[in-house]
This record gives sequence, C-alpha cells and structure tokens, in this order.
Amino acid sequence: MERVLGIGGYFLRAADPDALSAWYRDCLGLDADDNGLWQQGAGPTVFAAFESDTDHFGSRAQQCMLNFRVRDLDAMLAQLRTEGADVVPETQDMEGVGRFGWVTDPEGNRVELWQPA
Repeated sequence: MERVLGIGGYFLRAADPDALSAWYRDCLGLDADDNGLWQQGAGPTVFAAFESDTDHFGSRAQQCMLNFRVRDLDAMLAQLRTEGADVVPETQDMEGVGRFGWVTDPEGNRVELWQPA
C-alpha cells in the first residue's frame, strides 16, 4: 500500500495574501520562498480529528487549525507579544506530549504552537 510521506502544504484564503505571508515570516519566522516553499525541520507531525463542537480552534467557523512545532514556547509567545500579535494568555501542558500556546493571525485564524515534550 502506498502511504503519504508528510504534509505537503497548508493553504489559506486571505483578504491580503502578501500581508498574511509577511506576518507569518516576520512574527513566526516561517521563511518561505516566493513560491511558498518552506524547508521545515525534522520532527513529529500530529494528524488528529476533533469533535465538530470543539472550542479548541477558537471560532467555531474555523474548520481546521495549523499547528507549528517550536523550540521554546515561552520565547515564541514573548516574541509574538512584542510584535503586537493576539496571543492567548494561557498555555497548556500535556504530560508526555508537551506545551501548547495559541496566537490569532491577522486574518483571524487561530494557530497553535507546540513545544514537544
């Protein structure tokens, strides 16, 4: 049986694609080229379905949520706050899994940040 090899892309609708791409570059350090190609570091990726009434994604209108692995969650959240980003004040610790924090991008999409255990 053939199997997928990993996440090949994540695509967002945006009112201002250039500004949103710049926000991900400037605030999260997502250094993609002009075609959107980003060479990410090796590590785990979670693929999980949530109940349709979950509040985990922020707005119930948001059907999916992007999760980025980070090295130092506290440093990333502090950096985002310095940039004026809409950062959720609380973080979550999951034993054996890691720590989580959230930020909302300029288009209103909730993004999860994960520091693996």
